Amino acid sequence: MSIRLIVGLGNPGPEYEQTRHNAGFWFVDNLENASQGGRWQKEARFSAFVAKTKINGNDVWLLKPQTFMNRSGQAVGALARFFKIAPEDILVVHDDLDINPGLAKLKRGGSSAGHNGLKDITSALGGQDYWRLRIGVGHPRNQNLKSPVIDYVLQRPRHEDQNLINEAIGHGMQIIPLLCDGQFDKAMKDLHTNR
Repeated sequence: MSIRLIVGLGNPGPEYEQTRHNAGFWFVDNLENASQGGRWQKEARFSAFVAKTKINGNDVWLLKPQTFMNRSGQAVGALARFFKIAPEDILVVHDDLDINPGLAKLKRGGSSAGHNGLKDITSALGGQDYWRLRIGVGHPRNQNLKSPVIDYVLQRPRHEDQNLINEAIGHGMQIIPLLCDGQFDKAMKDLHTNR
């Protein structure tokens, strides 16, 4: 078991580019910029931007679904079936309201916690047995904001929060080589210790 597909979740289009809900896109864009190998290609059969890269000598696919968030499973399911990638070899990177900006958490399986992108991926893969890298964006209530959650995730983060989110993305990127080598316990320990 090792990560062969890394999916960043977000919404397509310039109006969503800088919003909290696109933290997954920010992550895979950073990964693609730093990687050896492929650049983003639009793949109509997967309804996504796709890049093939090498991480620690391992072939890894990067994926940015170009459906809206609640239909993310369409792209993930199509690519996973085509390349015969098992759910436990997939990492989905997404924004998480229950984690403060500046933190990232890794877990395998579990509920979607109301995240529509995860719900659709779980449905497309026929189960929850994939990995998630959760990038903290904070909750509006913790910031004394009255905006509904849906408005909050579709807004741009405050400057200080954006800096913290970028830090969390950096921490997450450091463990990607371990995940692609199948060193899940070490990756989890490294990410969750001293943060």
